Amino acid sequence: MEDIRFCPEHGFYRGETCKCGRKGELILDKERVEKLGRFISGILRHFPDKFGLEMDENGWVDFDELVRVVKRKYRWANRWLIKAIVYSDWKGRYELKDNRIRARYGHSVDVKLTDYPIAEEDVLYYGTGEEEAQRLLEIGIKPVNQAYVHLSTTIEKSEEVARLRTDEPIILEIDAKKAREDGIRIIKANEFIALAKEIPPKYIKGVIKL
Repeated sequence: MEDIRFCPEHGFYRGETCKCGRKGELILDKERVEKLGRFISGILRHFPDKFGLEMDENGWVDFDELVRVVKRKYRWANRWLIKAIVYSDWKGRYELKDNRIRARYGHSVDVKLTDYPIAEEDVLYYGTGEEEAQRLLEIGIKPVNQAYVHLSTTIEKSEEVARLRTDEPIILEIDAKKAREDGIRIIKANEFIALAKEIPPKYIKGVIKL
């Protein structure tokens, strides 16, 4: 976890120096970044009802309502700091638009995400370990503790995901083009992540050992 700073030219960023080389003003130290980020992520992905937040089918909640909930938990938090979390997040976890906010992916609550664009990649990737890969080749890829299967748009990103769980990653190649042609809805959460309710085994067309 890194500090969040503000550059007058490029806005919020994480780390010591901005891409322009300037060391901006400290907005949130890494300890508070972790606390605030975990809380916001938890609300938007897993338990909006616990805090009385109304979430629509596409995962949106009212930003002002979220601010009120966050301030009850952390008195030092405010709109500015929540926006700092959102805009500095290089993984693209959040979307803030028209005074509404949502998590782009990672939901365990039931969301339909009907306003997401269709993923146009012909091939997508899923990173896992060798033992798990053998099982997935037989039964397909299904979500675990999440509403959607998370697929990567590049081999590199799928490897990053796999290395969180294993030192010997296996990358499964998904025939996304064929899956779409057969009616499986695959949507784009951000530049690197696509989502599907399930990937049956017949669409796993290759195995890459790294």
